[in-house]
Amino acid sequence: MGKFVVKETATGIKFDLKATNGQIIANSEVYNSEAACLNGIESVKKNAPVAAVENQTVEGYAEEKHPKFEIYLDKAGEYRFRLKATNGQIIATGEGYKTLASCENGVESVKKNAPEAEVVKE
Repeated sequence: MGKFVVKETATGIKFDLKATNGQIIANSEVYNSEAACLNGIESVKKNAPVAAVENQTVEGYAEEKHPKFEIYLDKAGEYRFRLKATNGQIIATGEGYKTLASCENGVESVKKNAPEAEVVKE
């Protein structure tokens, strides 16, 4: 089972979502309070399993409604995803992937792990 790891940074508090194997599959922005961070986690748990996937790397892609995972290419040419809540805010982002298939696997891993993931503090 995956887990949300909550940790303090120099500027606030954030979370990483880790898969069963311990790899980070998504992370959050830096929040200014633990309560806000925990709300972000709840939003990911609720939205990830039902979010559509919008692949912005293909020409003429279909625009999906929120909540959704947006797959896009970054400046370095790597595939990335971001999860947007029903209000359109980004609630989690993924790392850079060399291939679209790897990025899609990352999205599926978030969808699978987030709903039941326990929350731990570091």
